[in-house]
Amino acid sequence: MTGLSLSLARGAVTSPFKRAGRPGAALPADREVIPSGRIAPGPLAAYSRVCGFAESGPLPLTYPHVMGFPAAMRLMTARGFPLPVLGLVHTWIEITAHRALHPTDELELTVYADGLTPHRRGTEVTMVTEARLSGVLVWESRSGYLSRHATGTTTPTSAPPASPPELPAAAEWRLPADLGRRYGAASGDRNPIHLHPVTARLFGFPRHIAHGMWTVARCLAEAGTGPGRIRSVRADFKAPVPLPSTVTYAAEGAAFQVRGGSRVHLTGSLTREG
Repeated sequence: MTGLSLSLARGAVTSPFKRAGRPGAALPADREVIPSGRIAPGPLAAYSRVCGFAESGPLPLTYPHVMGFPAAMRLMTARGFPLPVLGLVHTWIEITAHRALHPTDELELTVYADGLTPHRRGTEVTMVTEARLSGVLVWESRSGYLSRHATGTTTPTSAPPASPPELPAAAEWRLPADLGRRYGAASGDRNPIHLHPVTARLFGFPRHIAHGMWTVARCLAEAGTGPGRIRSVRADFKAPVPLPSTVTYAAEGAAFQVRGGSRVHLTGSLTREG
């Protein structure tokens, strides 16, 4: 069993004993540090293939987040973490690369929780991953994970956000039923909701769904054919992408989205150098 699988198993055990939204809940100050070391070429090549990146050239913008995810899971499944990891929903991610990274770079990663925020549907935690070269910060990501629970307020919730404008279609992707298993093998993220319909139904999903981080990475691989290095990205996850399915990648200027029919699954924007 891999370290990430062990974290998921630990989360299944500890989650029932945690009550999201309890008064006075606080985040532990623990940090996970992954010492600098060589990036394994085999897993990187497999990741690049399944996400659509070139297998040579700069390190994909999303890859340090994948490298740090097992450490994030260890933090989120620890006894002192206040939210149950089962049922956490990845709601958004921001990534910034302060310089171009390469597969030969030996990155030191630091992962920590940065704050709990009240949300109209529960409580959201922000997880941070930082990458350093020789002590210098060269890359960072911030991610929101929502624990859904009753908020205990009688204040009417705000109106649902307006639907984002439909961007011009740029590509159509046919997503196979085994995409979650292939991405899970490449990234190490073998969350059951992504692997099989049977295991997804155990967590309330009618079908298994694509990884949100695969969807972001696939968008960046598609956008990477444009001029200038992609320096940063912000993506918001709006609705799960069921497997198998056919979706449309749409883009205009810095904005992009993934939609299936009239349903928007993801919206985002990016910045480039120059």
